[in-house]
Amino acid sequence: MVFSDLFFIYAFIPSFALCYLLSYHLDKRHEAEKTGGKDCQLPQMTWKNATLIVFSLIFYAWGEPLYVFLMLVSVLINYVCGIMVNKWGKWSLILGVLGNLLFLGVFKYAGFFANIITQFGYPVPAPDIDLPIGISFYTFQSISYLVDVYRGEAPVQKKFTGLLLYISMFPQLIAGPIVRYNTVAQEINNRKVSVDDFAEGTYRFFIGLGKKVIFANQFSEIADNFLASGFDNLTTSGAWLGIAAFTLQIYFDFSGYSDMAIGMGRCLGFHFNENFNHPYCCNSITDFWRRWHISLGSFFRDYVYIPLGGNRRHQYWNIFVVWGLTGMWHGASWNFILWGLYFGIIVSIEKFTILKRQDNNHRLLRHVYAMLLVVIGWGIFYFDDLSKMGQFFAISFGFMHQWHSFVTESAITDNFWLWIAAVVCCIPTRRWLSDKATQLLHTNWLRESSFTLCRITFTLLMLVVCTALLVGATNNAFIYTRF
Repeated sequence: MVFSDLFFIYAFIPSFALCYLLSYHLDKRHEAEKTGGKDCQLPQMTWKNATLIVFSLIFYAWGEPLYVFLMLVSVLINYVCGIMVNKWGKWSLILGVLGNLLFLGVFKYAGFFANIITQFGYPVPAPDIDLPIGISFYTFQSISYLVDVYRGEAPVQKKFTGLLLYISMFPQLIAGPIVRYNTVAQEINNRKVSVDDFAEGTYRFFIGLGKKVIFANQFSEIADNFLASGFDNLTTSGAWLGIAAFTLQIYFDFSGYSDMAIGMGRCLGFHFNENFNHPYCCNSITDFWRRWHISLGSFFRDYVYIPLGGNRRHQYWNIFVVWGLTGMWHGASWNFILWGLYFGIIVSIEKFTILKRQDNNHRLLRHVYAMLLVVIGWGIFYFDDLSKMGQFFAISFGFMHQWHSFVTESAITDNFWLWIAAVVCCIPTRRWLSDKATQLLHTNWLRESSFTLCRITFTLLMLVVCTALLVGATNNAFIYTRF
């Protein structure tokens, strides 16, 4: 099940909302009985958390009923390891982290390494194991939990259901963002939802839904038309247009999912950290990675890069370790490893070149430089077949076939306003409009009323437009669910 599915929007969410509202009243009633009708500062969460867990497990089991048991086993192991870490410290942490990495290694990388060993002349049968959806995300969240407990940055979770809620929570379960345990530790059993929280969360969800359905799905079709099939008729301009479409597709796909996850979390009283900050406005590759998939970057920074020595010692070795792992995290394929090392090399070079110069006079040139390297990087990311990747880049740089064709021109003219709208939505347009509206509307009540009316109108418009586009849609999968 995915967020941009009509069943999720019109069946799963309403059913969950009704049950969650009922659980709210049950908790309130239980709280009143327990306190004798007096107000309690810590709201009761027993029924609400139970409802959230049940619907989260249903959400995950909808597509993979067997692998829900794998996730439950993972949660149980981390629950026990968390208690051990709290009592016995370092070696319990090492045991727990290795256990999580073993889970991830067996289900995600066993076949990849078996094939490598076979290629060196030692035949090893490659296990035929389907990749559990979201295993990379919930494995990293489990590691985050153990490390945060070890460092004393978050309390140990003494209830199995509390840890199960953290790891299985459906808004961020299968495609992130990677929610660190210390971010939501207090909110698992102590959260409140205001009217503003619910309104902001709903608005944010529909922003994400619009990104996914209006932009990502459409650019997916354009990208596939140029890149997914054979290259017999692919031109140089078609290659660049196809990878440009994929560049926009993957941004609106993943940032849209993150927006929906953050929005739903906000409606439930959870405050997830931002995962994207207009990455295509970057002026260097380093700047790009500070803006793209922020939760993954901060995870590797805090749990790998800094413990290895960070900027203090072996800096460039640490950078390559992090970027090699970043590539492998995305998939068991050589193209992902090449993709990670590609950015590792560029980030290392930038540290003693353009980053040493704070020159604002060449921002446009630096932006063009950064975006060119980003788009080339997405070319490496897209093709898991290295021979096909080489052929694509040969065509891209004019070494094969013709330069231009009518098909390329049609893909631009037929979708002209889609391209324009996508570019506008890649920059902080919403923030700029909000700031301008704040300047124009000096009266607080008028400003708030205008914002509220605009958000309600936008939400209803997104619901209608996205529903219309989703009816009969055949291309609606989220890219990052496979990671």
